[in-house]
Amino acid sequence: MHALRRLKRFRRDERGNVTIEFVIWFSVVFMLLASGIEIAYMNLRHAMLERAVDVAVRDIRLGTGTPPDYEAVRENICRIAEIVQDCNGNLTLEMIQVSPRDLVGFTEAADCRNVEEEPRPVRNFAAGVDNQMMLLRACMSFEPVFPTIGMGANLHHDEQGYSWLVAKSAFVQEPR
Repeated sequence: MHALRRLKRFRRDERGNVTIEFVIWFSVVFMLLASGIEIAYMNLRHAMLERAVDVAVRDIRLGTGTPPDYEAVRENICRIAEIVQDCNGNLTLEMIQVSPRDLVGFTEAADCRNVEEEPRPVRNFAAGVDNQMMLLRACMSFEPVFPTIGMGANLHHDEQGYSWLVAKSAFVQEPR
């Protein structure tokens, strides 16, 4: 009987109801805030990667002399895209020659790797010759800011928790 009376008094008591609302709304607002930060930082990374690829492609296209090699192009992109964390270990490039009359782009998914994985050979990086149409694809791996909540939890991850961004560019090799 004594317990029943306590239960009725507990049910009528309204102290602490604001705490319940706060906990519910705080978690929703925090998830939205974390997703917003993740999206903003991901967009910033992608914009810097796109710009760096465009500038590197411009240097390749207008450069005369020796054709570019993989390391020089990657270093150029990493120098321009300053926000990329551990760029040399997290950036993979592919460059292929395509026919302008029968444009077939990259047939396979991007070959992304991160600094924690074992180095593996580059899938394809052909520098091309004069007047050839080329496609360059850069894949950058990154660690999400909030990998377990909001937008960060919904990104595709590899075994080490890295996600990736891909930038592509097409250009014609200028005569040397």
